[in-house]
Amino acid sequence: MSAPKPFTIDVPQSKIDRLRQKLSLAEFPDQLEGAAWDLGCPLADIKRLATAWKQWDWRQAEKKLNEHPHFHTDIEVDGFGSLNIHFLHQKSEVQGAIPLLFVHGWPGSFIEVLKILPLLAQHDGSNHPAFHVVAPSLPNFGFSQGVSKRGFALAQYAETCHKLMLQLGYKEYVTQAGDWGFWITRAIGKLYPESCKASHINMIYAKAPSYTQNPLLALQHSVYPYSERDKQGLERTAWFQKESRGYNLLQSTKPQTISYALHDSPIALLSWIYEKLHDWADAYPWTDDEIFTWISIYQFSRAGPGTAHRIYYEVMHTSVTEENDVQGKMCTYDSLQSYNGDVKMGLSYNPKELDIVPRVWGRTLGDVVYEAENERGG
Repeated sequence: MSAPKPFTIDVPQSKIDRLRQKLSLAEFPDQLEGAAWDLGCPLADIKRLATAWKQWDWRQAEKKLNEHPHFHTDIEVDGFGSLNIHFLHQKSEVQGAIPLLFVHGWPGSFIEVLKILPLLAQHDGSNHPAFHVVAPSLPNFGFSQGVSKRGFALAQYAETCHKLMLQLGYKEYVTQAGDWGFWITRAIGKLYPESCKASHINMIYAKAPSYTQNPLLALQHSVYPYSERDKQGLERTAWFQKESRGYNLLQSTKPQTISYALHDSPIALLSWIYEKLHDWADAYPWTDDEIFTWISIYQFSRAGPGTAHRIYYEVMHTSVTEENDVQGKMCTYDSLQSYNGDVKMGLSYNPKELDIVPRVWGRTLGDVVYEAENERGG
């Protein structure tokens, strides 16, 4: 096994030139009179962003990204061979700092952790601990190697992340995640509870408690009415399911078809991701530099911009049978929503997440020792 080596982001100039050429040749559709965000990205927004992206300097963004400690290493994944994984590794100088695995989702990347890296690594004098932060690019994402075989799903993403932590010498660690990171860190907690000591989650996928699985929580659920905040969260969830989930159905069923558009057309990639940045953030004032850096990590990703969303298909098509789950190690949506008492849990509820459940639902996931209801975020 090779040791981790420093990594420098260095996109070939030919890729930057090709991006600008494609943006220069872009043709745009029309839009209906009165069109707004309910139909998707407005035409004027995408035209403006396309022009600005063409003039934007990736090298300046690349320079800023490279100010952080990047590494890459080979991870052997059972049945899939060796994958070269890119990751950030910010070690704290505080004695007794806790190893923290930060797992992103889609359409995110390691970039999600950058603004809070200094805060996580430092000790502010309070009772809050400091952390050694490890933030990988998941396989098929960012600057990690792509996967060439079918069947790479939650158990494999969990194995990749866990083996990375072990390779760095962290036999015990905690995790932070949302979106796909929720499912991946839940899989880590199921498969490697001896190492995963606690998980903090900011996007909580949980079911209502049942009398067969969670009798005390089910009784509480039946007796106490939902708070106003609970009701607002369920309304937000219903909106997402009805008005904003089309991407999920497509990526979960025909990922190859959309790959042609995302791989070949930077306008398709821009509109596909920018819509989510707009709709899913809590009125965050995105700058053009932030938008282009975020999307360019996909545009210049090692496996190509048409690969990251394959996780949707592979996970949705993971099925459990007696033959393929002899050891109870398969990781499906249903199995990962079951109670896991081996891993301590912290849950943060933000008003603009895509799936916002009442707190009593979240407690069906495991031993919840921390809960926070934030006034903004998502």
